Amino acid sequence: MRLARGRRLLAGALAALAALAGAAAWYEVESHPFGAPGKPVLLDVHAGESTAAIVSALAKAQVIGTAVAFGLWSFVHGAPLVRPGVYQLRRNLSFSSAAAVLDAGPNVYELTVAPGMTISEIAGQLAALPGRLAHAFDEVRGSSEVRSPFQLGAGTSLEGLIGAGTYQILPHETAHELLGQMVARFDAQAAAAGLTPTTRLDGLDAYQLVTVASIAQKEGYYARYMGEVARVVLNRLADGMHLDMTSTVLYSLRPDRGPVTLRDERTTTPYNTYLHAGLTPTPICTPSVAALRAAVDPPAGPWLYFDLVTQRSGIMKFASTYAGQLALEKEARSNAASQPAHGSSASSAPGAARGSRA
Repeated sequence: MRLARGRRLLAGALAALAALAGAAAWYEVESHPFGAPGKPVLLDVHAGESTAAIVSALAKAQVIGTAVAFGLWSFVHGAPLVRPGVYQLRRNLSFSSAAAVLDAGPNVYELTVAPGMTISEIAGQLAALPGRLAHAFDEVRGSSEVRSPFQLGAGTSLEGLIGAGTYQILPHETAHELLGQMVARFDAQAAAAGLTPTTRLDGLDAYQLVTVASIAQKEGYYARYMGEVARVVLNRLADGMHLDMTSTVLYSLRPDRGPVTLRDERTTTPYNTYLHAGLTPTPICTPSVAALRAAVDPPAGPWLYFDLVTQRSGIMKFASTYAGQLALEKEARSNAASQPAHGSSASSAPGAARGSRA
């Protein structure tokens, strides 16, 4: 009886040891998986999200093996301090590697290029991000490393040839790669608007049409008016008139906003369309798809002038004669006088760059 009991105890002990060894092996494999790290995975952590939910998301994305094993590892080594933001990790990471990425903070940043922004403003946003990407971006955009099919030749600025939208900047992404994405997005947006590098309209090539779109973006501001503004630009070019657009003056002044004085209008720059006939040498901002479509397919009309007659509600009107423009200016002054002060002055408001001179 004693021998049988001893055998049972020994068998139980061996079974317990085997289970313990199996658990230890399982834990070891989970915390130090075989093979190299796998494909990149993006993890978006929201403010107030629980550690359990984050760990569960990591396991579901196959960054780690199981949430249970990671919980045991965290109990021993300490849980990572995870801040809100976007993280790039890889599948099949060890627990220590995954925790190190999370502890270091978000490593994926977002850059939003809004229609109307200039390359300099984009570089300014990049400057606010960690690292030296802004400096590298300046160097790359000034070289011929990244080219657009819409450029006229080597050395032509990429101003206006960058696609609007939000870009995710991944760890170790280069300025060359980022700028390449931006140019490719513009090409897609231009195609969606019906503009290709071989498009010609009213004697203008595709690059010049992008310039028209950029002026319509700044002057029209509201998508509903961009087509008419583009038509004003084309009509003025056809009639041999100066464009007289304040947005083109502002482009050289930096920042390209605020009131424009008579002194500004007399500033000698290649972009001053009060002094120089024709289009500006380059686009003056990033145009939206709506602005590109307006330049490619503007409505028919005789307009040569426009003004934002009601600033608060953003009502713009158009005229085909200088007398009509003077009437619009009078209406704008009357509306401004009847309304309490609100927002920016008329000269810096959307559409206030009216090109009123004959």
